[in-house]
Amino acid sequence: MKKSCRRAVIAGNWKMNNTPAQTKETISALAPLVAGKDGCDVVLCVPYVDIAAAVEAAKGTNIKIGAENVHFEPKGAYTGEVSAEMLTECGVEYVIVGHSERRQYFGETDETVNLRAKAALGAGLKVIICVGEMLRDREQGITAELVALQTKIALKDVSAGELKNVIIAYEPVWAIGTGKTATAEQANEVCAIIRGVRNTTDFEYERTMEATNHRIYPDITTVMLFTPSPVADISSSTVREVLSFGRTVEEFMPIGIDINKYL
Repeated sequence: MKKSCRRAVIAGNWKMNNTPAQTKETISALAPLVAGKDGCDVVLCVPYVDIAAAVEAAKGTNIKIGAENVHFEPKGAYTGEVSAEMLTECGVEYVIVGHSERRQYFGETDETVNLRAKAALGAGLKVIICVGEMLRDREQGITAELVALQTKIALKDVSAGELKNVIIAYEPVWAIGTGKTATAEQANEVCAIIRGVRNTTDFEYERTMEATNHRIYPDITTVMLFTPSPVADISSSTVREVLSFGRTVEEFMPIGIDINKYL
């Protein structure tokens, strides 16, 4: 990973492990080991019952606390589920959606991953979206295409402003409960460059970039996300030009983005 392009994140998922007491003990032992690591974010995603203990134990450290799942509805008759608002009020900053075990054991789909991601982003959470293929998909040689599709569906209707709070994490479903993990080479096979395409001019440019990237690293996959027609005419150049005439640009900006912060 090029640290000049993005900030590193080291995130651990506790799955269904650790009581609140064990949570406090573990974080107390971990905190000195990661202290002063300013080059990356350290995130612990814990079970719901451990959140309060984890948030308390992480105070004064550089450890961020996340949840392992979130429901897409704000409230209702969803026994056993937890809403995004509940998580934020508990002090959670991150949440995992679409984990391979949720897909394997609990019927998670790409569509519900998208709904969960949007609900979490709307509540101000940072979202770790998990993608990955089944063993049969890898054996059929469609890993790259499948992961690209999962990513595209997961990001449906996610605004440009919200993308800064999204992390795409690759974990193959075939590794669940087998003691196997993806090698660095296998992970690199599904590395993707996700590009936004507004029109044919953008497409030609991105196609050239895709060819160059492929020449440098043949295993890389480029995923082009086509902009919905109502906003296809908007670009950073357009916004800058409108600003130069002293006009307001709110209608061109993603919801929640204050242009004045960047002037």
